[in-house]
Amino acid sequence: SVYGIAGKTAFHGLVGVGRPIAGETVLVSAAGGSVGSIVGQIAKALGCRAVGIAGGAEKCNWVVEELGFDACVDYRDPGMGKALRAACPDGVDIYFDNVGGAVLESALFSMNTRGRVVCCGAISQYDTTAPSGPRNLPGLVVVKRLRMEGFIVMDFADQDATALRALQTWVGAGQIKVQEDIVDGLDAAPAALIGLLGGDNRGKRMVRVGSDPE
Repeated sequence: SVYGIAGKTAFHGLVGVGRPIAGETVLVSAAGGSVGSIVGQIAKALGCRAVGIAGGAEKCNWVVEELGFDACVDYRDPGMGKALRAACPDGVDIYFDNVGGAVLESALFSMNTRGRVVCCGAISQYDTTAPSGPRNLPGLVVVKRLRMEGFIVMDFADQDATALRALQTWVGAGQIKVQEDIVDGLDAAPAALIGLLGGDNRGKRMVRVGSDPE
């Protein structure tokens, strides 16, 4: 998880694309998921303020209390936009987007001038017959002079050693807590995938198909 695709995606996306500076505010959606949970913790390790977006009060509390985020907003809250502004009183410098759709639209309103939007995924669009995009594009990108950039983790393969060294250092120092959501049995894989799309997981969801041979 943290030393595999999830951790490398979090590192390369935030550090390589977002280019955080200590003191900035980093907002990340799907903050309780495999990538988002690590993004926020890296942001904290780099001296930034980390604000998450997750589903449900229980998961939001977990993101703050267990992972150390400064705040977390429930995307299911009808007043999410207002809650975002309250959680980010100085605006957002970097938004790490894992969900797209309405959440991305709301986040753009909170961006500071010359903010950076790291486009990693669009999980809100994967399981729907009516995909939707932000209605405030390209307007806010122009007015706020935002930079939006998508990436694939393999783009940074030549920098994986750097990412791994940093991740191992932060985990060793207790600055990144690793959360693995393990489901037992290959027959549980379909339900595990459905639950993943529904946001049931905390951290990296994995299916264990057999006991460790050791």
